[in-house]
Amino acid sequence: MEGGLRIGGQELIRHASDGKPPLLPSWRPLVLLCCFFGFAGVLIWRAVDLQVLRQEFLLNQGNARFLRELEIPAHRGMIRDRNGEPLAISTPVDSVWADPGELLLAGREEIAQLARLLQLDTERLLTDLQGRRDREFAYLRRRITPHLGQKVIDLGLPGVALQREYKRFYPAGEVTGHVIGFTNIDGHGLEAIELAFNDWLSGQAGAKRVIRDRLGRVIEGVELLREAKPGHDLTLSIDLGLQYFAYRALKIAVQRHDAVGGSLVVLDARDGEVLAMVNQPGFNPNVRAELIAAHYRNRAVTDAFEPGSTLKPFAVAAALASGRYTPQTAVDTRPGILRVGGHVIHDVDNHGILSVAGVLKRSSNVGISKIALSLDRGRLWSLLAGAGFGQRTGSGFPSEVGGYLSPMPPDSGIERATLAFGAGIAVTPLQLARGYSAIANGGVLVPVSFLHRAEPPQGRRIMSAAVARQVRLMLEGVVTVDGTGTKAMLAGYRVAGKTGTMRKVVAGGYTREQHVGWFAGMVPVETPRFICVVVINEPRDGVYYGGQIAAPVFRDTMAAAVRLYNVPPDAVPGHPSAGLIAARGGKP
Repeated sequence: MEGGLRIGGQELIRHASDGKPPLLPSWRPLVLLCCFFGFAGVLIWRAVDLQVLRQEFLLNQGNARFLRELEIPAHRGMIRDRNGEPLAISTPVDSVWADPGELLLAGREEIAQLARLLQLDTERLLTDLQGRRDREFAYLRRRITPHLGQKVIDLGLPGVALQREYKRFYPAGEVTGHVIGFTNIDGHGLEAIELAFNDWLSGQAGAKRVIRDRLGRVIEGVELLREAKPGHDLTLSIDLGLQYFAYRALKIAVQRHDAVGGSLVVLDARDGEVLAMVNQPGFNPNVRAELIAAHYRNRAVTDAFEPGSTLKPFAVAAALASGRYTPQTAVDTRPGILRVGGHVIHDVDNHGILSVAGVLKRSSNVGISKIALSLDRGRLWSLLAGAGFGQRTGSGFPSEVGGYLSPMPPDSGIERATLAFGAGIAVTPLQLARGYSAIANGGVLVPVSFLHRAEPPQGRRIMSAAVARQVRLMLEGVVTVDGTGTKAMLAGYRVAGKTGTMRKVVAGGYTREQHVGWFAGMVPVETPRFICVVVINEPRDGVYYGGQIAAPVFRDTMAAAVRLYNVPPDAVPGHPSAGLIAARGGKP
């Protein structure tokens, strides 16, 4: 169609043959090209800025968000008894931690679910998180089982993660609690062997650099910074089997006599190794609620009492060493009372004229006082000091006390007399056991150790072998049917020992209501293998003599010891203890 449309006096004509669009302005392509190169330049500049100029800053920022230095825990060394039985082990556990700021981004219901799983109070958890939201790390709960830890992770809460740690476990629990001690929540020793050998048992934690995701999970290990070094194992001299028997015997006695407490120590007479050490009341180191100072204190090394008549063998040894006495020398104890200055020493009965051996057998205070007063002033004191009384044993046990022995030989007659029967001196059960090692070991005092030794230690002679043997034979007379230690008799074995009973010292003097009962002895007599000291503190059932309450504990513990170590019976036919075998059906 030709022609056009006239509008407003103008004719607009479109010819059918004209199909080309109208030409664009020449400046528009140039503008587009400039915009393209401008955007490309901005991108290139941004790339240079990020990859070159600000690379270190951005890497640090990225690392701060995802790269972490993770500690590699090192487990604490195992503690074993002399036979390899585990006494303390470290087991793997998990601790739950969180970034408080991230965790608070979760809903209240999710946080409440986490609190229920960890047995925490929801409101308190929220308050703690709010108070620490500016931190990146906060423990929520330490040392949970790996199974529970997996349940926590399965919740998928932001900022919550696990950290592998080790928890200390004590298989024997209360039986070895006082010897082994315990660690704090971070694995550092706080008491007893755990404290004494903390450096040896502690491992050195390692470290590695890892990448964590936003939930705190490790998704890639980057590099190992430091290898973890586990702690060293430790082998003690303790015999767990004998420890169980000693623990049971002492606990029964303390409960039977309604005593405030008690302690028992067993030493190897040959090398001074501690084979058993128990106390009552006890505590279980696996139960944190029982970690009360009054319970976990090892009273066998921290509590010192007047030893009473258990010290008389040393007075007799000093008398024999002086050359003025033999076991048969007569001592007149009549009428059972001795006045020394303005003081009176008395016996329970009037024993009449006794031999030196009889003084020990009857435990005569009058007799031993007369013997002590006849000696040179410093002779008994020197022997006691040489036996280690008044000083720590050197065992290395934390908090061990040295007891008390006057720094100089006593001058007054009453002090010299009372020292002979264990008054005016204070000793721990471990000290007394060590002192008896000289009597058991041919006059040689052996050092005490809680570690199992490969070689016997070098001892120190404090009396002659002849004197030590004479004292042992006299102590054997104490453990007979007419001695004070009858209840310590052991079927088939010759036993040497001494009873002791003392009133406790209180403000103003000695009390008549509170007593301490002792028994210290050894078995067999000729070649002693074991030394055992038992102390019962404040029995409240009306029975308080050491021969009644402590001697039976000695007997039961030594009966277990000779069985465990296959010590052959040494009582010859006709010996009182040999007859006990038949009476008990052939069993010791």
